[in-house]
Amino acid sequence: MSTIFQVQTQVVENPKEFKLSPDNHRWILLSILFGFAALAFGVFQGFVQGLNYAGISLFSFLPGMKTYYEGLTAHGVLNAFIFTFAEANGWLALTTARGLGRNLNSKILALSFILLVLGTLFAGIPIFVGKASVLYTFYPPLRAHWAFYLGIALAVVSTWLISAAQLMALAAWRKEHKGERIPLMAYVSIMTYIMWDISSLGAAAEDLFLLLPWSLNLLPGSDPLLSRVLFWYTGHQIVYYWLLPAYVSWYIFIPRMVGGKLFSDSLARIAFILFVVLVPVGFHHQYTDPGVGNYYKIAVLILTFGIAFPSLLTAFSIMYALEIGGRANGGKGILGWFWKLPWANPTVSAQVLAMIAFLPGGITGIMNASYNMNLLTHNTTFVPGHFHLTLGSAVTLSYFGIAYWLIPYLTGKPLALKGVAKWQPWIYFLGVMIFARGEISGGILGMPRRTAMAIINYEPLPGWKLAGALTGIGGTIMFISCVLFFLVIFVTLVQKKQTVTYPDMPFTETYLGAAPSGWQLILDRLSYWVLLSFVLIALVYGPFLLTHIPPKLTAPPFQGF
Repeated sequence: MSTIFQVQTQVVENPKEFKLSPDNHRWILLSILFGFAALAFGVFQGFVQGLNYAGISLFSFLPGMKTYYEGLTAHGVLNAFIFTFAEANGWLALTTARGLGRNLNSKILALSFILLVLGTLFAGIPIFVGKASVLYTFYPPLRAHWAFYLGIALAVVSTWLISAAQLMALAAWRKEHKGERIPLMAYVSIMTYIMWDISSLGAAAEDLFLLLPWSLNLLPGSDPLLSRVLFWYTGHQIVYYWLLPAYVSWYIFIPRMVGGKLFSDSLARIAFILFVVLVPVGFHHQYTDPGVGNYYKIAVLILTFGIAFPSLLTAFSIMYALEIGGRANGGKGILGWFWKLPWANPTVSAQVLAMIAFLPGGITGIMNASYNMNLLTHNTTFVPGHFHLTLGSAVTLSYFGIAYWLIPYLTGKPLALKGVAKWQPWIYFLGVMIFARGEISGGILGMPRRTAMAIINYEPLPGWKLAGALTGIGGTIMFISCVLFFLVIFVTLVQKKQTVTYPDMPFTETYLGAAPSGWQLILDRLSYWVLLSFVLIALVYGPFLLTHIPPKLTAPPFQGF
């Protein structure tokens, strides 16, 4: 089976056949560093948000900050949009180029980066001058300055350009490798962006055709219900756009790093196909919306449980690889292998801790998708407690771990402050567990999210103060860990010491490789899965859109500034 894998991915197995061009290298590195710069601003706002739940208000002391909601909008936009867009654009451009053994179009990579920077400026400046305090969900009738909506659109277009560059490279590769299977590293990277291309259409349509013209007074009003439906069509799937780049690392690189192997090439492809097909699940964020009928809510309840399945496949594949690696390192017994993983390597420890944190993140996600449970937790701190275990841990911790080998790989400089890097993921893990414990317990007790708890004029309910204190303590520990991470990366970048050689990317081998014939060939028919996705979208969202278009533009704007 190993021979099959090598035959089908010969260009991947032989690094001499590929060299990243200077232009590709430049834009990929800039994108990754820009993402971490956005994260640095975002996590500071997150630190202040955590203290808010502990009853400590720092917003009046921040330069340029006027309100709690200004800071919350900055935190959400910088962390959930700009950080994740930039990291995915750079990281998956690199894995696609390496997987196919050919560079992507450098002009497209450059344009993508420029649009992301411009989008950040257009969206960020209105936030920090107090003219876009609409949170990262930007629900109407809350209205922001027109530049905010333009900035979000530019950021999304930057991701579409990366997808275009991937597909162009794939088309050229297929002409030169007729009859060959798409290398797995490239396959999962491209499928991530295909999923996002389909998923981003809802929020893009809302932004470009409803909110941007409205903010320019070109439309008489807004349609809050239609806008929310379009946003959440994208709003749930963006979670997988955050998560799947981490899955790429978990599938392709972590097995090699721990001394194991991936179990099945086909199983990995099926998991990513399911993420592409099961796009229309956004209505489960609207269980409490009176304008959404029960047909839509029941349909997405079933589909949302279905989309948990590819994550279960991922859990099996990765746990298999981890156990093989741990046993190869001398681990014995049922769990002895776990302690033999290379925990001293921060690249590994960060990502394995991310996987562990993702377990309660997935469980609380299933709870949110359950109709009755959602009625209890909706708009409480249970929700941010959940997604800080997904975006805030599974994704962010994974990017920390990836950076610990990727920055040296791209710069040729050895990782600095290795002792600090060794402990940084553990500190973050401790912090996010405490933070999530506070948010989730407070949410079950009814503690509201998106609320300036430090300045409320009513007495908190029993249990809120303890939950808030845990949130503040956990958030502070997370912030300290992030500062340590940025310190390690900064010192790595500015040091003069440089390695002589550039090692190849540490991709894995697979026990059950890409079969050259048989039913598995259909997995590479990407257009089939895209068509199936659109059929399912039409079945779920078609009836709603047919009855709500043209939009009812009657809601006047509300601007809290």
